[in-house]
Amino acid sequence: MNQGSTVFAQVMDFLPKRQFRRCVQRYQGNYRVRSFTCFDQFLCMAFAQLTFRESLRDIECCLRAMEEKLYHSGFQGKIAKSTLADANEKRDWRIYRDFAHHLIAKARTLYAGDDFGLQLDETVYALDASVIDLCLSVFPWATFRRTKSAVKLHTLLDLRGNIPSFVDITSGKVHDVNVLDVLLMEAGAIYIMDRGYLDFSRLFGIHQSGAFFIIRSKKNTKLRRLYSGVVDKTCGLRCDQLVALTGFYTKKDYPEKLRRIKFFDDEQKRHLVFLTNHFKLPALTVAELYRYRWKVELFFKWIKQHLRIKAFYGTSETAVKTQIWIAISVYVLVAILKKQMQIQLSLYTILQILSLTCFEKVSLLQLLTKEAYKNQISIGPMQLKLFNS
Repeated sequence: MNQGSTVFAQVMDFLPKRQFRRCVQRYQGNYRVRSFTCFDQFLCMAFAQLTFRESLRDIECCLRAMEEKLYHSGFQGKIAKSTLADANEKRDWRIYRDFAHHLIAKARTLYAGDDFGLQLDETVYALDASVIDLCLSVFPWATFRRTKSAVKLHTLLDLRGNIPSFVDITSGKVHDVNVLDVLLMEAGAIYIMDRGYLDFSRLFGIHQSGAFFIIRSKKNTKLRRLYSGVVDKTCGLRCDQLVALTGFYTKKDYPEKLRRIKFFDDEQKRHLVFLTNHFKLPALTVAELYRYRWKVELFFKWIKQHLRIKAFYGTSETAVKTQIWIAISVYVLVAILKKQMQIQLSLYTILQILSLTCFEKVSLLQLLTKEAYKNQISIGPMQLKLFNS
């Protein structure tokens, strides 16, 4: 690898720049732009995410301090606070949304063979949404409550590799269940959801598409038991039933039979009731799959702690969505880097290393391999050779 390149430039080399140019051309992002292009904007915002910058002034000061290294790090235009602010306000945020989706598709291919804890042939997704609170007087467009604004991050997480396969950003007032109307279901896949998505007409749409769902039931859901299977109560199972809906509207919305599984969580001392249209999986596997749904909660917690998506550099809808989509792109880019370089460090550790070494002219692979060696993480022969060199 080129020892003369900065660490930041080596990280950005993992970006598919041809696909980025196509996204820019699709929405004419560089129309009448003289110097500060969409790619310069992306690099500035990616730098802010990697190094945890607090404001536009903070970004400008840090980049100008390294002005002699900017050209060799990929920056072409002059960095100015006002220029970056105008770009965030006016450039089409869909450029970065489409590019993030392309990175997601690339990352999912890399992580397709990973094991998430259960030996299943089907692709398993966890669907949930997280609210990012905003100030009502500063962000009046993000309607949520009478005294508060918010945006909602709807995420479909692929449990193999914890890569978001679908992301949608709406105002906080949009109910979680509405995302099922725009989500394209994958036949044969399993979708795990909380009871906030319990809408039988939409669940029947998932069933008709050939996909499977596992969802928590509500207490007031009216059901009629048709058949009870034998369960092993020593492992927490309480019942495995074939049921039919009996409510006036629910039985019209979902005319087919469902499977009802009741499980006792010994750690939290509570009963959990699941509904699913998958009749072949063992009952305990269904309960275990729902436990893995918490990975999407951990994903939200991780990105809120380690990426800049709670404090924003602009106040318009375009600026907020641009920042969130670039933050997601950075998360996926680091995941791609980790997989392609076969680094055994966690994403958190990689981010911390990058935040301090962005403009150092050292080999990225050797830098991360040395850290893995210090932490006594197994590394390959080629990486060990680089470490010893």
